This record gives sequence, C-alpha cells and structure tokens, in this order.
Amino acid sequence: MSRLLAAALTVALAAALAVGAARGVVALLQATPDQPGTPLITYEHAGQGG
Repeated sequence: MSRLLAAALTVALAAALAVGAARGVVALLQATPDQPGTPLITYEHAGQGG
C-alpha cells in the first residue's frame, strides 16, 4: 500500500508541476513588451523621386 500511495503522490505532484509550468508559459506569451515610440526607418524627403 505504501508504494501505491507514493505513486499517487508522485503523479499528483507531476500534474501540479505541469499545470504550473503551462500557466507560466501562457503568462509569458501574453506579456506585452515595451515598444519604443521612435520609428526604425525615417524618410526625410518623402515624395521626391530618387
């Protein structure tokens, strides 16, 4: 009976760790990074052919 209890506790712990890891990954993926307000490309002479 002791082995059965140990196996059940191991399964429960593994499931809890898996759920916690999944929640952490989802939280990281939904985090929005700070985006700077400066554009990477600027056109100083827009409208002039070149």
